Amino acid sequence: MKKIINTSNAPAPVGPYNQSVLTGTTLYISGQIPINPATGEIVSDTIENETVQVLENIKNILAEAGLTMANIVKCTVFVTDMGMFSRINEVYAKYFPAENAPARELVQVVMLPKNVNIEISAIAVVF
Repeated sequence: MKKIINTSNAPAPVGPYNQSVLTGTTLYISGQIPINPATGEIVSDTIENETVQVLENIKNILAEAGLTMANIVKCTVFVTDMGMFSRINEVYAKYFPAENAPARELVQVVMLPKNVNIEISAIAVVF
């Protein structure tokens, strides 16, 4: 059985999907882009601020499910410019300390929804 988990503290989906789906003890979080849920505006001033917004959106979805960033076991990061790798990592490390960081891949893509520079999806597990 699956349970749909959405929150007004993260952006509404921009297509036919939900923010997250819980099945058993696993929460699958759809790719989040840097949209501020309070304003609906895209954060696009710096890759650091974009990354913060994306991770805050993920954090808010986790909270709705009763989980925290520590429950994440896997992230997939999509970026439009691999040259931003180190700048993204600086922000990412503040949310995921190295000793407990989830598995991850970071891949460059040609384009992302709404022409943003970063999108992150995540898988979390209830411990």
